[in-house]
Amino acid sequence: MYSVDSQDRVIELKDVPQSDVGAPQPLVLSDERVTLLAYAVQREPYPFDDRVLREADHLFVEEAALVELRSCRSFMFGGPNDEAFAGHPLADRGLSPYGAFEIENSSWIRQLEKMNSVHSQHQGGWLLTLKHFIFTFHDSTFECVASGLSWSAHSGSQESLFTEMRKRLQ
Repeated sequence: MYSVDSQDRVIELKDVPQSDVGAPQPLVLSDERVTLLAYAVQREPYPFDDRVLREADHLFVEEAALVELRSCRSFMFGGPNDEAFAGHPLADRGLSPYGAFEIENSSWIRQLEKMNSVHSQHQGGWLLTLKHFIFTFHDSTFECVASGLSWSAHSGSQESLFTEMRKRLQ
């Protein structure tokens, strides 16, 4: 984990799909080129139409967001979960469970740049070209430093989602 200072500012990303608050099942696949994050999105409840829903109805069609992070320099995936979220260094600045955020003036980016500054061909200005994103889920948190993100909707089985993610890494 990184240390924050007074410059870090949490901005909620409102145009990214809301994760399922109960079981988002986030999945991360990454290589040196592309980092992908997929998660189940919050679905609207089924309207009551006298039909009996079976467990199998939920197993085959999933609605997911597939987030592609461009030029990802670093990522972390793990804690805190929603019950320990107050322990995150940005929790008192507006970071909250079940959301997507960008951190302006990120301490993490500044720390990564400082580490890289020992390289003989280091070029500064990382805060101008990189962004710190955080996705908070029920049981985990995903953070990354990347040049940007885009997302698409995915409908289908978890297996088809994983297949799509693997294709994007090739």
